[in-house]
Amino acid sequence: MRHTRSHTANRRSHHALKSPALSKDASGEMHIRHRASLSGMYKGRSVGGDPVKKVLKKQGKKPVAKKAPAKKKAVKKAKK
Repeated sequence: MRHTRSHTANRRSHHALKSPALSKDASGEMHIRHRASLSGMYKGRSVGGDPVKKVLKKQGKKPVAKKAPAKKKAVKKAKK
């Protein structure tokens, strides 16, 4: 059954795109509501931590300190 133009327009009136709701946190940074900001802050606390550290904490293990990469020894080339 055919719809009139007015019925079609009434249905399409709800298809408009809405702009995202933005919030400003305590530091003045803008972010989408109910989402962490790009700096990893949400409701005044840091939530963007290291996921490996989180898993180790849950397992009751201590995180292993990373060692500095070993320096390569300079090899002198013998001249022929």
